[in-house]
Amino acid sequence: MDEDEPLASWAARREQRLRPVGQLRAVRLADEQQRGAHVAPGEPRLIVRWDGYQWLAETVAEDYAAAQRILHGIEGDGVRRPPYSAPRQRKAPGRHRRP
Repeated sequence: MDEDEPLASWAARREQRLRPVGQLRAVRLADEQQRGAHVAPGEPRLIVRWDGYQWLAETVAEDYAAAQRILHGIEGDGVRRPPYSAPRQRKAPGRHRRP
């Protein structure tokens, strides 16, 4: 912290770096936690929520796919549909671009 910086601006900057309260995470319920989350997709997952100080148990998902649906808020049949394609924005001409 800079000596001349007001405490309010330092606190706002620190708040942006912190993990957001309410963030969800899936944790495998197996002994080997060093492997990736996508490994052993049939195993159950514990869904935990960050409360600002610690991870609290939220629910248990039956497998990797169910955990991903919970984490990303996918409801219904879960079928992936093509995303809405927004028109591409043209880049403004710059010094390095030819007109």
